[in-house]
Amino acid sequence: MKWSQLPNALSIGRMCLVVPTVWALLMGHYPLTLLFFAVAAVTDALDGWIAKRFDWMSRLGKILDPIADKILLGGVIITLGWLGLVPPWLVLTVVLRDVIIVSGAIAYRLWIGEVDGHPTFISKLNTLLQLVFVLVVIASAAWPVSVPLAVIMALGAATFVTTAVSGLDYVVCYAREALHARRAHRRAGL
Repeated sequence: MKWSQLPNALSIGRMCLVVPTVWALLMGHYPLTLLFFAVAAVTDALDGWIAKRFDWMSRLGKILDPIADKILLGGVIITLGWLGLVPPWLVLTVVLRDVIIVSGAIAYRLWIGEVDGHPTFISKLNTLLQLVFVLVVIASAAWPVSVPLAVIMALGAATFVTTAVSGLDYVVCYAREALHARRAHRRAGL
């Protein structure tokens, strides 16, 4: 393996951590779940930093990183919802946002062309809040007196807001971009 492939390897490693993380969560092994999820969260920060720092960004990495995030966060949040540790409306919001983004990217690719997705500030903030929220919820399940309920509720509310806003932001941005691309295509055809 070349060093330039390290960010992609970290993304793949994060995907590989989904099954053991969900399994540990379902088995009630919260400290182990916390360890797996924390390692996965660190790889999320590390792969992007390494790719930018050493200019090792790749087309594959631009695909793998968000997919790894969606699989990890989606799998864990759905499991937390199943266990009753996260409210169903928050699980639904997170999953629906990801379904809309992925469906929109597929539609854009089919009807317009290459998707050159760049995460927006609100999307990066949302991913960070989802990671922190999940870590806090799992830590609270592991050690019930560790995190005040008000903190968990505030993080959950902030996660909900940024999830909804970032989903809407993606829809608006890519709808606008698709409209501009269609207009440019029509002008070129005339």
